[in-house]
Amino acid sequence: MIKRYKPTKDNTISNAFDSSLVTRAVSASMGQADILENFSIYGQVSSSDGFSTEEARILIEFDLTEIQADITNKIVPAGSSYFLRLYNAEHGNTNPVDFNLQVNSINGAWDEGYGLDMDDYSDLSYGTGSNWIKRSGNTSWTAAGGDVHASPAATQAFSTGLEDLNLDVTTQVQSWIDGRTNNGFMVKLPTSVTDGTTQRSFYTKKFFARGSEFFYKRPVLEVRWNSTIQDDRINFYASSSLAPAADNLNTLYLYNYHRGQLTNIPAIGTGPIYVDLYDKAGGNKFTQCIDTPATGGLAETGIYTASVCLTTTSASLADVWRSSDATGAKQYHTGSITVKTATALAFAPENDLVVSCVGSQENYYSKSTNRFYFYIREKKWSPNIFTTATSSPTTEVYENLHYKITRLVTDETVFDYDTTTNSTLLSYDSKGNFFDLDLTMLEPNYTYLIELALHSVATKTFEQLSFKHKFRVVNNEY
Repeated sequence: MIKRYKPTKDNTISNAFDSSLVTRAVSASMGQADILENFSIYGQVSSSDGFSTEEARILIEFDLTEIQADITNKIVPAGSSYFLRLYNAEHGNTNPVDFNLQVNSINGAWDEGYGLDMDDYSDLSYGTGSNWIKRSGNTSWTAAGGDVHASPAATQAFSTGLEDLNLDVTTQVQSWIDGRTNNGFMVKLPTSVTDGTTQRSFYTKKFFARGSEFFYKRPVLEVRWNSTIQDDRINFYASSSLAPAADNLNTLYLYNYHRGQLTNIPAIGTGPIYVDLYDKAGGNKFTQCIDTPATGGLAETGIYTASVCLTTTSASLADVWRSSDATGAKQYHTGSITVKTATALAFAPENDLVVSCVGSQENYYSKSTNRFYFYIREKKWSPNIFTTATSSPTTEVYENLHYKITRLVTDETVFDYDTTTNSTLLSYDSKGNFFDLDLTMLEPNYTYLIELALHSVATKTFEQLSFKHKFRVVNNEY
């Protein structure tokens, strides 16, 4: 899953010369500009000390208390990955190529300021913002240009200079969560560039600031984590010699709802729960591959899970969840499972599928989190008259299915396929594949497009399916 946090303040500070090539802009404030800027200029002025160097650095801060609250409320799990994202702003000036940007944690509180002028540096701080010398009011940085912690640090390489900054800053955010004071990030060129050692100018890399009119170009701190639930009740396979031992395990889930809320079973709490498998409800109990009964536990509040393994030729099973492995133990739930059998094929299967979004709405409210379910079947599937007349077709589910979201009117990618941290990987349960989406991250009153990509065992790559689903996000006026 993905969650984004907006910055609470940002600024560009600089020691560049103004047009006179005499006075440096060390007192200039640019906190209200809609652009953030990094540059290094070498050799504009020469003196007995050698050639001059000029520089611009970016300061940006996010609200740690909001992140900590989401961790406490289990909205964001501990151990998630954090990425600082700044979006490239195209411009008509010289763009640097083949350079690095370094991100450090700022050491010391600072103010944003009210300045706008990034050309002539005419907006001075006057004690109300940060600049090259001052970090807040009349309080100076210990070192001109801003104070940072040397570690942890992160670096991203740019080849064309037109790339976005998309940098893993997990260790820095974790240091704040662990107790270091959060004063945000500084984005700068490496010291080897700005101290004149490189003897080359890097002018100028620009990003959109938090005040930008472009919603999806504003900086964000993006949290990514693998939130997938893979409930094999709909994808249960009997043990087979065709599969590795680990692939013979099937994970089952039990959801304990009371008055519409997930809650722990009082007699179980966070302790173990036990699962037996029968040929039918009230029938004969099977001996499982590992333990009989299987021992499960709490996944999260009100959700219990257990891994089971069974060698059987039965087409269906009944799973019984109970309080202990003792005779007469209290039973909490009896479910049903359709068993699949592993088979070998003479060719690799194709990703030729028909997909539809189940229970889709025309409009979704922007202050909500919604779950999107998908019905999937093979394209050449043809039911007989008995299947059509007596039952609803069963959806197929896939373990390596990812989603992508774009804004339709601009064809702008909001969330791209993430096959690294798997934050866009779809879950599945007995109703099919699904994912949850926090709609507060989408700009309201626009239409969006969901696309899906499935890993192909033939090409060993992710192939985009032909499926496309449109939905609109609107403000809730009531």
